[in-house]
Amino acid sequence: MARQLASTIGYRYIDSGAMYRAVTLWAMRHGLMSQGGTPDVVAIEAALPGIKIDFKVDGPRQLTTLNGEVVEDEIRSLEVSNCVSPIAAIPQVRHALVRMQQAMGESKGIVMDGRDIGTVVFPQAEMKVFCDASAERRAERRYKELTDKGEKVTYEEVLDNVRTRDHIDETRDESPLRCADDAVRLDNSAMTIDEQNRWLLDLYNSRIAQLNR
Repeated sequence: MARQLASTIGYRYIDSGAMYRAVTLWAMRHGLMSQGGTPDVVAIEAALPGIKIDFKVDGPRQLTTLNGEVVEDEIRSLEVSNCVSPIAAIPQVRHALVRMQQAMGESKGIVMDGRDIGTVVFPQAEMKVFCDASAERRAERRYKELTDKGEKVTYEEVLDNVRTRDHIDETRDESPLRCADDAVRLDNSAMTIDEQNRWLLDLYNSRIAQLNR
């Protein structure tokens, strides 16, 4: 939804979640995640200056790059999803990526999504939306996305991942997941893609009209 809005209004889209997934993939590749999903915090913190994340546009797609390598498909796997929340809870990882995200937004003209954008990264953003849906509905969507890509997963595995990530992100000490006081809430559990895109574009147009008065 955020990507579609950015494309429609001519802004740059930044997927902050992809950035945490890229760090997670880097840690997994370098053997810094235990079998139980516990990260080697000290080693990951030491490596952060050498981890470069960016985005490149390839036709209609925006691709995440990790040290110049396109990793868009790898970071969307359930294996990475199962490890990303412990990585995202590391304070130094969050500080490093927030600095990157804020630098990307210095010139404005961006749409960014993530779990702490309206509360930590851009608390003064002109428009904030807290988008939610039931865990079951989000799991259905994620399961379809993964199986369409050929991944062998079960709905139950995906639902467990969604619930576990929510719990970790909502209860972590550093930048917990919460709705900003000035955000507009949207529950899109029962909405189609077209319906939610229209809702968001209408909100954007009304906010721009207010700012231009």
